[in-house]
Amino acid sequence: MRFISIIKQHRVSFVLSLLIIALMLLHASNNVPLKFVQKLENFSYDVRLRAMMPNTIDSRIVIVDVDEKSLLEQGRWPWGRDKVALLVNQLFTTYEINTLGFDVVFAEKDESAGLKNLEWLQQHDLKNDARFNTALNNIKPQLDYDGRLANSFKNRKVVLGYYFQTSGDNQHVGQLPAAALSADMVEQNINFTEASGFGANLALLQNSALDAGHFNPNPDEDGITRKVSMLINYKDQYYQSLSLAVARAYLQNAPMRFHFATNGVGNGYSVIEYLQLADKRVPVDDEVAALIPYRGVQNSFQYVSATDVLHNKVRPEVLKNKIVLIGTTAAGLLDLRATPVQGNYPGVEIHANIISGILDNSIKQRPDYSYIVEVLMLLIVGLLLALFLPVLNPIKATLLTMVALIVVLAINFASWQYGNLVLPIASSLLMIGLIYLLNMSYGFFVESRGKRQLTGLFGQYVPPELVVEMAKNPEKIDMTGEAREMTVLFSDIRGFTQISEGLDPKQLTQMMNEFLTPMTKIIHEHRGTIDKYMGDAIMAFWGAPLKDENHAQNALNAAMQMKAKIANINVKFAKKGWSGIKMGFGLNTGSMVVGNMGSSFRMAYTVMGDSVNLGSRIEGLTKYYGVDIIVSEFVKAQTPNMLYRELDWVRVKGKDKPVAIFEPIGAAESLTKEGIEALNFHHEMLQNYRSSHWDLAEKQLTSLEEMAQQDAKPLLLLYRQRIAQFKKAPPVNNWDGVFNHESK
Repeated sequence: MRFISIIKQHRVSFVLSLLIIALMLLHASNNVPLKFVQKLENFSYDVRLRAMMPNTIDSRIVIVDVDEKSLLEQGRWPWGRDKVALLVNQLFTTYEINTLGFDVVFAEKDESAGLKNLEWLQQHDLKNDARFNTALNNIKPQLDYDGRLANSFKNRKVVLGYYFQTSGDNQHVGQLPAAALSADMVEQNINFTEASGFGANLALLQNSALDAGHFNPNPDEDGITRKVSMLINYKDQYYQSLSLAVARAYLQNAPMRFHFATNGVGNGYSVIEYLQLADKRVPVDDEVAALIPYRGVQNSFQYVSATDVLHNKVRPEVLKNKIVLIGTTAAGLLDLRATPVQGNYPGVEIHANIISGILDNSIKQRPDYSYIVEVLMLLIVGLLLALFLPVLNPIKATLLTMVALIVVLAINFASWQYGNLVLPIASSLLMIGLIYLLNMSYGFFVESRGKRQLTGLFGQYVPPELVVEMAKNPEKIDMTGEAREMTVLFSDIRGFTQISEGLDPKQLTQMMNEFLTPMTKIIHEHRGTIDKYMGDAIMAFWGAPLKDENHAQNALNAAMQMKAKIANINVKFAKKGWSGIKMGFGLNTGSMVVGNMGSSFRMAYTVMGDSVNLGSRIEGLTKYYGVDIIVSEFVKAQTPNMLYRELDWVRVKGKDKPVAIFEPIGAAESLTKEGIEALNFHHEMLQNYRSSHWDLAEKQLTSLEEMAQQDAKPLLLLYRQRIAQFKKAPPVNNWDGVFNHESK
């Protein structure tokens, strides 16, 4: 009864969940194919393939590449058959390869030697010239480039390539090889890809080669090549692919037979499971196409340049007893395919992947029973979610959904990795996501109210884009207070009291608004949070309410940009007759407590702690050292791309532990060689100062004053005054080089 009452209470979401399950079941049974689900299935297949591919090199297969280097040294493609014959002889005789496959077709005669013209002269104008006829007969074998190539094939494991036409013109060029299977050898009706024409090799070449295989691509609707037809039907004769032909040649012409599923016939066709080659299995689908077992991105097989083979520049062990494929990666020859692992992938490497998969028995299988697994998964997982999600709170509902996703993914990935099976997953994932979203939508109004509260709390002092991000994930915001590593910034207008005395209240208000607005904008642009305005001072922090891995760098970038903005602001102020302003900035990074603090009358989201106090003290030192921005050593440690001028080791009021302070100079690439040398020289001066080498430090100060910019001279004067004082009254023997600041 309780179960029925729960369903009645949440009947709307339950019924809608059942509709989602039903829609996915109709797709799984192929009664209502959904294109967007199939696209998602293809995408999920690509993700699994990229995540699980071995990314190792198969050393058994080497690709001889007609690359840009070969085209540059040997001439444009196609090369003369005499040169190809030389390449073949070099591979078999010099390098002792095992099997050779051509990812090219030799469809036309090679007449580049001019033999045809010479034979015409022999039969006509020079018919009676005995010397000419004798000479021509002697050199004919050398000028018959096709014959020379054919001779290089004989008694060797050479497999040629060709292509079929499955649509368009029904041309018949060249001679097909002997069919791998004939109609009387295929016992059951199989849904082969049908061909209407072909472009094959010259009969002379085909008859001299061991075999040939087609290199027809088999892209899916999205243009991605995920599989290759192992056999194509042409006039009831069945012709094998190039990769299958090469693998069989390597396996001593292994016999091939079909293995059918035991559960009979579907859609009028027998269900074929795999091709058997000796002890190798090649799983195929109902169109006798095999999934390509990509090992990785391009260069998962060793490449050697064809011109290097011709010049005998390849180490013998690279090619000896190997399967060699001749193909091209040259962009101009257009043998590049869109694949799940790479946008432009060499076609020759697709063949290499299939050969490797055949030899390793690693080609994945989409079993005929996969739709049964999919239906069971949809029913079990879908009904569980439809029943339990409506009664769970958002956190528990999310956890249950995550468990369902993990179970589905684990079963699927385990089947892929350990069973070599490709099971459908997109419909299950989509169903889980839709049922979850459906149930969570009931909390929309509650969530939207919380988002409005969040926006009201943070909207004035957090960047708008961060407020949007926080509203998406309000659970990430801890208002109760927590310790975090963050960066705090304090800024102050120097001499503001004197400036404000010259303005009436209206002008002062206008001036502050025109000053604070661009400063706040810069802080927001760098993901900072305004803590408070204190008259002319600004306090901001980075790393809360949302965590920011780059809080120190973002804070420093904001300070640098705020400093640069002052010049523009002063131009506007001058036009209104107002005094120009100068600012000091202090930054510190460290552990701070952040949260909503205050009283029952008023709360504020703020930061507190020793690190915050140190940031305030550092800002107060800017006037003393005559610089605009000072950062602590902790900020410097997290901003490695910035160059700094070390200012001092200081012990600020209320702190026992000294801290090093620095002035940011700029990015490393923005400084000249002379500027970097001056910076290093400055740091050497500080070392001598701290070592009490007063005379050497003074001498270096003199050099620095000559090369220093105007804004650096107050700092150098400060050290000159200190050294003069220490010469009169030396520090204690155990002086640590730290300067104590007694005032705030």
